[in-house]
Amino acid sequence: MAGNSQRRGAMRKSGTKKGATVGSGGQRRAKLQGRGPTPKAVDRPHHPAARRERAAQKRGASTQRRSTSGGGRKTQGSMLMGRNPIVEALRVGIPATALYVQARAEADDRWREAMRAAVAQGIPLMEVTKAELDRMTDGGVHQGLVLTVPEYDYADLHDLTTGTLLVALDGVTDPRNLGAIARSAAAFGADGIVIPTRRSVGVTAAAWKTSAGALARIPVAQVTNMTRALQDLQKEGFTVVGLSADADADLATLAADVLSDPVVLVVGAEGAGLSRLVGETCDWRVAIPMTDQIESLNASVAASIVLHAAFAARS
Repeated sequence: MAGNSQRRGAMRKSGTKKGATVGSGGQRRAKLQGRGPTPKAVDRPHHPAARRERAAQKRGASTQRRSTSGGGRKTQGSMLMGRNPIVEALRVGIPATALYVQARAEADDRWREAMRAAVAQGIPLMEVTKAELDRMTDGGVHQGLVLTVPEYDYADLHDLTTGTLLVALDGVTDPRNLGAIARSAAAFGADGIVIPTRRSVGVTAAAWKTSAGALARIPVAQVTNMTRALQDLQKEGFTVVGLSADADADLATLAADVLSDPVVLVVGAEGAGLSRLVGETCDWRVAIPMTDQIESLNASVAASIVLHAAFAARS
């Protein structure tokens, strides 16, 4: 019995917990109200899981064979940095996965508006160090704020053939042009935008911001070969009209029924214009009449003019 009592005493002695240590009580952690749900590890650009995911995507992209239409593919997410761009993007409701906030950064009116807008839209707030933001942006001028935008889900080219007015961009590389064209396309009743996968702009955070939300309403299809895509659309009954500064025909003299019937309006890059094969594929090549003082128009301005002409022909 005595032996049993000694063993039980020893067990109680060995199982006795040490005194609890005093914690920080949250005093060492900067507070942000309304943080929202924490994004997944792969959605945090500075997280090791996100780096592994990006590396895997790059390896997959080098070996993956893409279809002609490119439908159903997604782009890797992008980001906006800087207080003014982020406030403007949040004002128009740009989709976002998270707003990364530098700890102990100096707040101003733009900072506070970004915080309020993110909370109101349910965008998670992630507090990080300046060093982490520097790594995320490759040393860019982020001013303590970075907004991450999710992957864009491109439409299939075939899905756009249910419409009657499409815009194709040939060699346009500025995301602000894509955003502005999307905005005009939405205003004038276009049914979709077609872009190539190579040597072309994609749907990025900057394009989202410039579109003022229009990219949420206008589907974008990404194709591996623009010439072949235009030929496929011609087989579906579309007339392809390309804008070219050296064209013999004027947009003003183009028959109204060309623009009122199913049509693809092809816009090239400023200065370079349409590529040779794309230009040869067009059923019509037309120029926008203007004075001799200007050689070419910005791609988004040219697209707006021809989209308005199509809208007028259909009204």
